[in-house]
Amino acid sequence: MKIYDISMEIKNDMMVYKNQAHRRPALEQTRYIGKDGVNESVLHINLHTGTHMDAQWHALENGKTIEEIDLFKCITPCRVLDFTHVEGSVTKDELTMKNIKKDDFILLKTKNSFTDDFDFGFVYLDSEAAEYLQSLGIKGVGIDSLGIERGQAGHPTHKALLSKGIVILEGLRLKDIEEGEYLLCALPLKIKGGDGSPVRACLIEM
Repeated sequence: MKIYDISMEIKNDMMVYKNQAHRRPALEQTRYIGKDGVNESVLHINLHTGTHMDAQWHALENGKTIEEIDLFKCITPCRVLDFTHVEGSVTKDELTMKNIKKDDFILLKTKNSFTDDFDFGFVYLDSEAAEYLQSLGIKGVGIDSLGIERGQAGHPTHKALLSKGIVILEGLRLKDIEEGEYLLCALPLKIKGGDGSPVRACLIEM
């Protein structure tokens, strides 16, 4: 068995969406072992920081919140699909070549995984592709960008997926992962009323 960590490291100067300063996490040490006998810290963090899971409530007015997520969708077989050749967006035509089936959980590996700087032209999943995945009845989809869509008014990609209970993972790191089948473990924090949550995402190769 081999375990691959496909999560971003949480740190004060990490990559955040659109490089917006207000999205940066703030980790502050508040107690010190030499003075107080223990080390303790406080973390102020946007729930969509780094590698994270979106709850339905993120994009749907009456959607479920993150503590209601079906854990069977968080620990599940998955498939990593290689789209590193794609520029712009992953489209329906690209997806139809991958033999995706009902209840699959797919992770989209793109050129996004090969940079640690925010790219305003990052590869995303377009709305037609999201509607295609919705029609197949997949379990979940992950991508190696901090957003699964880019510049789409009304967030149609999010809505097409979340409205059918399809899990969305964003901010994955897939540079060293080969296309193939794995066991995914990506558990969100149990945050009451949360619209999302950071996750520690891992792939297990059996």
